Amino acid sequence: MQAIIFCGIQATGKSTYYCQRLLNSHVRISLDLLRTRHREALLLQFCLTTQARFVVDNTNPTVAERARYLGPAKAAGYAVVGYYFNSAAEAALLRNQLRPPAEQVPERGIRGTRARLKLPCYEEGFDELYFVRIDDHGQFVVEPWQV
Repeated sequence: MQAIIFCGIQATGKSTYYCQRLLNSHVRISLDLLRTRHREALLLQFCLTTQARFVVDNTNPTVAERARYLGPAKAAGYAVVGYYFNSAAEAALLRNQLRPPAEQVPERGIRGTRARLKLPCYEEGFDELYFVRIDDHGQFVVEPWQV
C-alpha cells in the first residue's frame, strides 16, 4: 500500500504530474476537487479502509498539514512517499498566468503559500522523498531527496 503526499506552492505542476504519471494507479485526494475538509476526510478514510493507493494533491506546505494524511496512512500500514515540487514563486506566477482564468490562483495566494512552505523531511515519517522540478523543455525531472 502506498500513499503519496505532494508538497509545493501552486502552479508547480502537481496536478499535471498526477495526471501524467499516477492517474491509472492512485486515487486522487484533492481539496480543489472535493471542496471541503469533510469530503476530503471521507475519501481519505475510504482509501485507508479499502487499502487503495492514493495521492494527496494539495500544496501541503507545513508539517501540520502533511501530518493530516501522513499519520493515518502510517497507522494503516502504508508506505508514505513525499514529492516536493520545487519552483521559485516568480516561475509559478508565470505558469499560473497560462492557466484558464477560472483556474488561476491569486498572486497573494501563491506568495502566501510560499511564505509558509517548510521542506518535508524524513523525521515527519516519510519512507521516501523526491525532489521534482520542471526542466527547460517542460518535462518533469524527479530526483532523490538531497537536503
